[in-house]
Amino acid sequence: MKAYVFPGQGAQFSGMGLDLYENSELAKELFHKANDILGFEITKIMFEGTVDELKQTKVTQPAIFLHSVILSKVLGDSFKPDMVAGHSLGEFSALVANGALDFEDALRLVSKRALAMQKACELQPSTMAAVLGLEDEVVENVCKEIDGVVVAANYNCPGQLVISGDVAAIEQACEILKEKGARRALVLPVGGAFHSPLMEPAREELAAAIEATNFNTPNCPIYQNVTTTAVTDAEEIKKNLISQLTAPVKWTQSIQNMIKDGATSFTEVGPGKVLSGLVKKVDRSMETTLASI
Repeated sequence: MKAYVFPGQGAQFSGMGLDLYENSELAKELFHKANDILGFEITKIMFEGTVDELKQTKVTQPAIFLHSVILSKVLGDSFKPDMVAGHSLGEFSALVANGALDFEDALRLVSKRALAMQKACELQPSTMAAVLGLEDEVVENVCKEIDGVVVAANYNCPGQLVISGDVAAIEQACEILKEKGARRALVLPVGGAFHSPLMEPAREELAAAIEATNFNTPNCPIYQNVTTTAVTDAEEIKKNLISQLTAPVKWTQSIQNMIKDGATSFTEVGPGKVLSGLVKKVDRSMETTLASI
């Protein structure tokens, strides 16, 4: 069974999507439609922008979504997923890929999500940190001991967990985790504490938009970050998508469940190859490929 996975924030690069634009009329049409929907020329920033311009959350999230979704559409008949999953933002790309969301509706939601998250980040200084080389349980227990907000946010693969919270709590956690034997506990250059309780204002804002959007019954199951299991019910997909902003991304568990349910190969659709690497760390025997035109 073919599994397709879609990357999240951090996979952006200058020049992303330009090859699609130059080689496909369909891609060109969808990029122009995206500029109209967003109200600014995201194509200019994607194709020519600096790293700093691409790093703005209001740009990054729609840019990665567009790269992933347009690539999947350009693949045409060769794109036939049996199951899909997306890392954080990538869940929206996955939901277009399996037919649960229309391109235009999904782009509007991604844009709203990015702006709501940006706003939540500005309310309180917060950040994230990558922790390498410790058991998940050790990291979770350290988080529980610290005053302030600090939680496990991204279960990326065995031995790699990202924590999220207010700046002081994250710095304190990093010191303790190093003492506990972490190979690295490194504060990340991100704008805020994604997938933590500090994203509650963004969750409330996005919830209203998701509830007002039509979701279709998907063509194949999505393994969502919150539940990690196969979901095909439109109302359940909505609920999990809303919960995702303040809940952890359980990527390791999602990949394990996809393999358990019969996935034999994983194709990463979008910028970069981070997810292919994570799949290999979950199960070295899995075949991984990068989608290309």
